[in-house]
Amino acid sequence: MASEVLSQAGLNVSVYDAMPSAGRKFLMAGKGGMNITHSEPFAQFLSRYGARRAELEPILNDFLPDALRAWVQGLGIETFVGTSGRVFPNEMKAAPLLRAWLHRLRSNGVQFRMRHRWLGWVENDLRFDTPDGERIVQADAVVLALGGGSWPQLGSTGIWQSILSQRGIAVEPLKPANCGFETVWSDYFRERFAGQPLKPVSILFSNQLGESFNQQGELTVAEYGLEGGLIYALSAPVREEIAARGSALIQLDLLPDRSLANIIDRLAKPRGKDSLSNHLRKRLGISGAKAALLRETLSAAEMDDPAKLAITLKALPITLTATRPIAEAISSAGGVSFTELDQQLMLRKFPGLFVAGEMLDWEAPTGGYLLTACLATGRAAGLGALAWLRQQ
Repeated sequence: MASEVLSQAGLNVSVYDAMPSAGRKFLMAGKGGMNITHSEPFAQFLSRYGARRAELEPILNDFLPDALRAWVQGLGIETFVGTSGRVFPNEMKAAPLLRAWLHRLRSNGVQFRMRHRWLGWVENDLRFDTPDGERIVQADAVVLALGGGSWPQLGSTGIWQSILSQRGIAVEPLKPANCGFETVWSDYFRERFAGQPLKPVSILFSNQLGESFNQQGELTVAEYGLEGGLIYALSAPVREEIAARGSALIQLDLLPDRSLANIIDRLAKPRGKDSLSNHLRKRLGISGAKAALLRETLSAAEMDDPAKLAITLKALPITLTATRPIAEAISSAGGVSFTELDQQLMLRKFPGLFVAGEMLDWEAPTGGYLLTACLATGRAAGLGALAWLRQQ
């Protein structure tokens, strides 16, 4: 995005990338369907950025979700709004969009230098490790967009943290975001139900700050614990609770569309010759992983107690003990502190040096919010670099 802004203004632009080909994480983001942005009202959209809403709001205001859709359309790719409000290219793929984008950039004169891994500086010049040895590059302005710490095999290794810290730039430690969480399952449950969905369910969670969350969606049982969109959406408060207290207690509502009174009434129906498992399946639709999760939580005596069973169906406790490693996360939190940057994303201590994307200290849930902010900050850094160069 930065190179597009600068090349369209007639500047000579080179993109240096550590990987053999461009946009590898962009392609990974489109693996399950390229969710580029979200169509919800803009105030609600902004709320997804939590503690960094104020810093990102002016940047997102300059590149609204509708503007992003228009930009995609300008590349010859039509989009549609899904039933959840998420926005996708018609083909649901990242590759056609990336191909069209790279073609336009090259047509604008952008040069791509692949297999160039940034090592820092020699005085004011950039150092790169390349297959042909170390290379020194001079530049009038630089935009750093080196990613966070998730999926390091695609290029976002986070090595830049130490390079910038050594130059006195405040960097918040990178942490996993949109990640799975660990808990202790029995061997039987783990072996039998890992990979099975839990849907629909709600997560009820209250942290030590007195904040409460109640969100409905889908989870997947993992060998290590829980993963899926619902836990990803709550990864920030759950992660911080674990950091502060060593664990986080969540409660799963296995029947979010039924009231406790309705569940009690249905459990009270005569069981006849049916086993408890069949009774739960017939009266409440509880089977598979949900039924096994009940038995994972309750003793045999508690399973035979209708009141206890009903309460647990509405608030099944699970203690989460750790996040999964950042390398497995969809995205990361932490990065260059916004206090180090001016409004054009230039480092105050280093005029002409700009930062964009997941290098910045922000996070957001999945749903198009990650890509929108990455693209918007890249564009903002490009505009900032252009303005600064013109001033020079």
